[in-house]
Order: sequence, then structure tokens, then C-alpha cells
Amino acid sequence: LTSHSHLLMQKMVKDGALEELQKCFGARMEFGTAGLRAAMGPGVSCMNDLTIIQTTQGFCAYLEKSFPDLKERGVVIGFDARAHPASGGCSKRFATLAATVMISRGVPVYLFHDITPTPFVPFAVSHLSLCAGIMVTASHNPKQDNGYKVYWENGAQIIPPHDCGIASAISENLEPWPQSWDENLALNSLLLKDPYEDMCREYFKAVQQHCFHRDLNKSSEVKFVHTSVHGVGHTFVQSVFKAFDLCPPFAVVEQKDPDPEFPTVKYPNPEEGEGVLTLSFALAEKEGATVVLANDPDADRLAVAEKQKSGQWRVFSGNELGALLGWWLFRCWKERHPEPAALKDVYMLASTVSSKILRAIALKEGFHFEETLTGFKWMGNRAKQLLDQGKTMLFAFEEAIGYMCCPAVLDKDGVSAAAITAELTSYLVTQGTTLTQKLNAIFDEYGYHISKNSYFICHDQDIIQQLFERLRNYIGKDTYPKECGEFAVSAVRDLTTGYDSSQPDKKATLPTSRSSQMITFTFSNGGVATMRTSGTEPKIKYYTELCAAPGNSDVKQLKAELDNLVDAIVQYFFEPEKNKLKPRPE
Repeated sequence: LTSHSHLLMQKMVKDGALEELQKCFGARMEFGTAGLRAAMGPGVSCMNDLTIIQTTQGFCAYLEKSFPDLKERGVVIGFDARAHPASGGCSKRFATLAATVMISRGVPVYLFHDITPTPFVPFAVSHLSLCAGIMVTASHNPKQDNGYKVYWENGAQIIPPHDCGIASAISENLEPWPQSWDENLALNSLLLKDPYEDMCREYFKAVQQHCFHRDLNKSSEVKFVHTSVHGVGHTFVQSVFKAFDLCPPFAVVEQKDPDPEFPTVKYPNPEEGEGVLTLSFALAEKEGATVVLANDPDADRLAVAEKQKSGQWRVFSGNELGALLGWWLFRCWKERHPEPAALKDVYMLASTVSSKILRAIALKEGFHFEETLTGFKWMGNRAKQLLDQGKTMLFAFEEAIGYMCCPAVLDKDGVSAAAITAELTSYLVTQGTTLTQKLNAIFDEYGYHISKNSYFICHDQDIIQQLFERLRNYIGKDTYPKECGEFAVSAVRDLTTGYDSSQPDKKATLPTSRSSQMITFTFSNGGVATMRTSGTEPKIKYYTELCAAPGNSDVKQLKAELDNLVDAIVQYFFEPEKNKLKPRPE
């Protein structure tokens, strides 16, 4: 342990802080498909020098088994700007220790010398044909957290069975290898390379293929504000605007430099909307900007807000931005490929809890749309399969403000999405319209898709288990609800057990997982609702959407109907009073 961690531990023992000690030393962090994410601090359940070394030793051992050419190809390691002075933990140190472990085994390591956005790691894995990638980041989690995100040789995040394989390799390699602590070994090794300059150049070259209106960008007078929320995004978003010949956005000065304390926001999560964007709105008013772009601290996600005629700001949901970007990328692609035959190889993806708007666009326009399990790891892996079959991978998104606009990165990427959103906005202005008006036009053409997502907080696993088991045995054993208040249920899919009432053999087509809870209800009125547990937080989330047919554009009435459906789901399926569930904090 570092001296900081040692002192912290001594203090806990001295103070008799049993609960704290139990938290740190009770149970080992579990390595899952999202890798690791936990608080920085001493003990086996926290992110610290020792647990990083143990994790990397396990990962290295697993890679040695998986790739005979590991020592020729190597791995890439990146990090964000997180730091935790109390325990001495910080992303850069963790990344250096991970590099040390790999180099001690003769594995070449491409270690970025400075902070980068998360998407640069999967980009480097694909671009340099490496065996794997590691990104040390906790994305938008609270400031005391850190994480360890792992990419496979295909450039996508790992999926089963690799997570279990790595987890067991970690437990078999807990004792530090002789040179795992020897940072000088790594820093002076010929096996260490810095890919920073090359990857920056190559990344911006790759995303420029999605710049369709360079002349228009050059003359555009639209003003943008960008915030990196004290994370890594500032310089990269400035650069990507230049790469698109767009006038660089105004940066929120108080938030543009990395600061692991995140002093101006309660949570560094642009998905939480308004609170994180207060300073951006103020700057936009001052500069006369009409659109705000916000990245999360590791710049793999993007939030967008637009000033309305009323003077109010509208923050788009992830689903709404997904509709806009999907429409735009298809339109730009079609301009270049007008021949109808080309459509048969074009694909878009969305996770199963995201809006079905791309499905509606695909049905009308003739390209393919597929759903995957929740999380970009599934979309990235599916995208790679399709690319390997010679298909065109146009766009993938999830409602949690994640967008893959450029297949050079098989993960969500808030940097390329920022530039593409800015180009779309600039184009719409030349057509005398706005993002908000275009979104309504998309809904008019393809059918309104109105969604409402939220969550309850619950720290008691037993209550969560009981809540979902009740839904599986609703009117007797192995029976699901036939209605929810006044709303009739027309289909049920349970991806925990693998049941799907809409399939002839009643078996779900998507992969199932016993370790997480997830049930989707389809209602006769065009409503779809999914209830699921979160892999990284103590939440039961719900995602609801009303998919109306084109022509039904009474938005007020549709919203009221969705509100009533959500109220019924909360009342009959969640039973928050009985289960002592805490609603999402306002």
C-alpha cells in the first residue's frame, strides 16, 4: 500500500471505524464486464496500487493464455484526470503501475503520456491491431471513485466469457510478481511507447470522414458553448471543431481544465441535466450562443441543449439526440449512395432500453436496425461482427447519452459526436430550422416516440430480488402480469431467465444473464417499459416509451398517456412504499 493508504488504515483502526474497515476489507472488488469501478482507498474492495497490480497481473496472465503473439503486438493504456489525495490514488499512477506489470512480463505497452478521452483507447486497439486496451477512468462517477475498463483485440469492451476468465485469473495471481512495483523498470524500458501524437493525428483523420459540409462549416455563424465538466474533453473538442473547419466553441472557463475535485458540480454527470449545465447557460447568454455541448469527465458521452424562442433552454434526452444523429448520418450517407441496392448492407444499432425511433426510420427507409443488450460493450461487439461481414455500420446509440457515429471507435465517443452535432446544427440553420424543430419533423414523419426514464434507489439486494420475483410469479407460479392498472400487457421478455412470450418457442433471442435483473413489458397501446438493475450503482432503473404511429401527433395527449402508464408501473410493479424505495433525487 502507499504511505497515504497506510496512514488512512491506521487512522481507521485507531478510531475503531469498524464499518469503514469492513467496507474496505470485507469483500474483494468483482471484475465484471464493465471491468472495475469502486472508491479509491485502502483494502481489497477499493481501487489502490495493490488492487491495480493484482488486477493487471490477472489480466496479463489471461492475455498470455489467449494470444500467442502478445509479446509482438502488445496493449494500450490510457487514463483520465482523477485523483484522490487522501489515499494517494490517481489515474496516472494506476496506469503506470498497470504498464509496469505488463512490461515485467515482456509485453509491449503503448502508454499515453497524458490524459485522453476514453474513446482513444479502443481507437488505438483497432488502429494498431493490439491484443487489448486498458482505460483507467470512472467516467461520470462521484469524485472518490476510479475504474479500470478493458477492451479486447476487436476494439470493443469485453463481454462474457472474458470477464469470468479474467476474474479467475486475478484470484490466481494475487501475490505481486517480483517486478510489479518497479515503475523505473517500465519507464526506462524499450517496450514502452507513447502513442499520444500518432493517435491524436490518426483519430482526427478518421473522424473527418464524417464531415460532410466543410464549406458550410467554414461560413457558419452558429455559436456553441462547450463544457468538459472538469474532465479531459476541452483540448480534444477544440481540435475536433478545427478538424471540421467549425469555429471553435466557447469554453466554460471554470470547468475547462481537469480538476479531480469537480468543484462546480454536485455530480460530474451531464446526464443529470440542468445543474451541471448552469455555467454553460450563463456563458451562452453572454456570448449569444444557441447550443450547449457537454461531455462527461472522460469525454465518451455528450449532452446537448438548445435555446428556445421563449428564452428557456431545452436539454435533449439521449433518445432525442439519438433520433437527430441517426436521421442526420443516414441522410448524409444516402446523399453519397443514392442507389437503392446499397441499403441492404446498412445497419444501425441501439440498446434494448433505448428509443425505438431508429427502428421506425429503418422500416420506412429500408436499412437494417438491430437491438442489443444494454451497454456499449454489446453494440461494439455486434458492430465489429457486422463490419467483418462487409456491412456498413452507420450509427449506434444508447439512451444514457452515448453515441457511436464513427466505426473507427467501437464504443461511445463524445468527441466525434460533438463535432457531428455541431455540423448538423450549422446545416439546419442554413435551412432556417433548429434542432428542436427538426426533431419534431422526424417524429411527424416516422411517428412520435416519447420516453420517460428514471430510477429508484435501493441498497437492499433482498428487496430487489423479491420485487422482481413477485413479477415472475404474479398470479401464481411462473406467471407474469397481464395488466398494469388500466393498461393491458401484450408481451413480456425476461432477460434474467430467458423467457419471451412473443417468440414461438417462448425463448428470448438476446443473451440472458442470471446475475442481473431485467424485464421488458410491451403494452397494447404501443407502450414499452423495461425494469432493470444497474451493474455499477444501487439503483432499479426504468425505461418507458410510447411509440405512436405516424400521423398521431397530439403530443400533449401522448405525454399524458405515457405519464399515466409510468404512474401505474410505479404503483403496481415497483410498490415504492412497501419496498421502501427512494425516488431519484430531484
